[in-house]
Amino acid sequence: MSAVAGLVPAPRSASYRISMVLLFGALPLIGLGVAVPAAWGWGLGWRDVGIAAAMYTICIFGIGVGFHRLFTHRAFKASRPLRIALAVAGSLAMESPLTSWVSEHRRHHKYADREGDPHSPWRYGEDWKGLAKGLLFAQVGWFIVGTERADPRHYAPDILADRDLRHFSMRSYAAFALASMALPPLVGGLLSWSWHGALTAFVWGSLVRYALVHHVTWLVNSVCHTFGDRDFATADRAGNVGWVAMLTFGEGWHNYHHADPTSARHGVLKGQWDASARLIWLFERLGWAFDARWPDQQRVSAKRDGEKQRGEKRGAKRGVR
Repeated sequence: MSAVAGLVPAPRSASYRISMVLLFGALPLIGLGVAVPAAWGWGLGWRDVGIAAAMYTICIFGIGVGFHRLFTHRAFKASRPLRIALAVAGSLAMESPLTSWVSEHRRHHKYADREGDPHSPWRYGEDWKGLAKGLLFAQVGWFIVGTERADPRHYAPDILADRDLRHFSMRSYAAFALASMALPPLVGGLLSWSWHGALTAFVWGSLVRYALVHHVTWLVNSVCHTFGDRDFATADRAGNVGWVAMLTFGEGWHNYHHADPTSARHGVLKGQWDASARLIWLFERLGWAFDARWPDQQRVSAKRDGEKQRGEKRGAKRGVR
């Protein structure tokens, strides 16, 4: 057992290991694997694109706005109906129950890129072999082969104290996972009034979407802690990666997020598109969200100046003039 606080042993049963491999290893690969022959053999219609895009959008916003910015970092407050809606949307992503997701992410911030970080890509060293292994571990391996889990009683007591959120996490997660897979073929079948429409919607709206949502989200763990611009002072290696930010609706502006974790906006520099922040802003205008922690220019400048000073110190140590 690690000396890091707030951990419990991961389940060791064969059934648990098999389920982790199937859910987080095999199922995403199956989803991506069937995409090419499905498009080649059946075609990809606009109905399937629409269903997949709608589910992708719901899931990515559910994770980024709900699980991440609201429940993990409390970057804004939300009305009870909005809290429940975001908990449902995040659960449909099938990444893990809310209490587990929040616990692991808070643990990640506490130990980012150090011992105790559940998914640092630097875990196996800085040479190319170690980094290649670390990237795979951060992308998907940590949840399959990890021997410890963050204890929600230590990292997420606020979530456990909320009756509705505790219910979603502990009692209803399996139902939401089933709904996540069943909704696309149900909608596709009803819109086309055919089994073929239900099948193609299942392929694209369930399997392919599931794979994309998972791997796009996990790019933040792997790519954004290995590459990217580091414009702001942090104690870890979190970087801003624009193309990841586009796919994750703003989550890829990871450097500023680690510099200011409770900020409701991650993309704070010119040209940094952050759709999740815009959605929170819209919720505020509608009266559904309030007390959002928007970054002010003074705070942003201070964080950026701090990184500039650190860069100058690093350069001086290397003999750079």
